[in-house]
Amino acid sequence: MNGILNINKSLGMTSFDVVRKVKRIAHTKRVGHTGTLDPEASGVLPVCVGGATKFADYIMKDDKVYRATLRLGIVTDTYDREGEVLRTGQVTSSEEEIASAVKSFVGRIKQVPPMYSALKVNGQRLYSLARKGIEIEREARDIEIFSIDIIDISLPLVTFDVRCSKGTYIRSLCYDIGEKLGCGGAMWGLERISSGFFTIENSVRLEDLTEENISSYLIPVEKALWNYPCAAFEEKFANLLLNGVSLMDRSAISGLEMDVMYRVYGPESKFLGIGKLGLSGFKMVKQLIEV
Repeated sequence: MNGILNINKSLGMTSFDVVRKVKRIAHTKRVGHTGTLDPEASGVLPVCVGGATKFADYIMKDDKVYRATLRLGIVTDTYDREGEVLRTGQVTSSEEEIASAVKSFVGRIKQVPPMYSALKVNGQRLYSLARKGIEIEREARDIEIFSIDIIDISLPLVTFDVRCSKGTYIRSLCYDIGEKLGCGGAMWGLERISSGFFTIENSVRLEDLTEENISSYLIPVEKALWNYPCAAFEEKFANLLLNGVSLMDRSAISGLEMDVMYRVYGPESKFLGIGKLGLSGFKMVKQLIEV
């Protein structure tokens, strides 16, 4: 069983809870998700099954779209509604000023991850330190906010859709917006509505997944890698690639660009994995088909 499940994670569940249940339903240990959703967040959680787990890192690179609800006038230690209230502030900004502040974060920015996150510093998870009352300096990371569309402003709540790069913390974004407005802010709700190829519209609820229907919900790995160009090889070259050989034959690699990741296909349009052309020839990077 190889493929990806587009799970619509419910509120209150951890991403590991989802993986654990899929393992039971699929009767395999080879299951992994492609980007953690906090328990208080819901929405799209792609889960790789079988050989698809090899491609999780490549699927995770895709842009994400979230619908976030920000509550102004409050700051918590976790940057969301689950945390301890650190301070409150009066919201005095107009709707126009709030909209301007929210949209000012569009573009390439540096973002400091929250203490309550799964990032590791010196081998320790930040949330483990935070639970001990330890706060350490976190290095700001480069992220990109591609767009923000404001859905509603009903103070103190602001709802908006944000399309962003991998590694973006919406909790930190909400905190930063609140700081910019001078009243503080915390994430009050979050739903991931898309992750690359996967959208909320074509997702399945975990409670609707069974041993009998799981196969019908499995999405082929190649569909999730839709943004990579295709490279097709005849049988003899496909076999060489699957056996770890780097192809130097000009007839096989003609037209392929250097250092570009390709979806690799063999005879009869059989998906083999992903590969790249380097100085030593074209070689598989990850393969679905084992020999």
